[in-house]
Amino acid sequence: MAISINAKTLRASLPEVVRRVKRGDRFTVIYRSRPAFTIVPVDEGDHAGPLSEKDSLYQARAVGRSSGGRPASEHDDELYGA
Repeated sequence: MAISINAKTLRASLPEVVRRVKRGDRFTVIYRSRPAFTIVPVDEGDHAGPLSEKDSLYQARAVGRSSGGRPASEHDDELYGA
């Protein structure tokens, strides 16, 4: 069973979360009061073993940067709805 953790707590305690995941713990990250993603040990995920540069994740274009100077809250509204 995954342990729920909010995004703010994840940022503040990332080294501890990494240690616990390496020991086998799983975390569901809550963002804006909704489950956003799950952190699982690498050998339990869809990509057993380390990811490589051939993985599509590495090929994806950058997202989240604003050339117009808009604040992050406007990006969030556009991506996730207000």
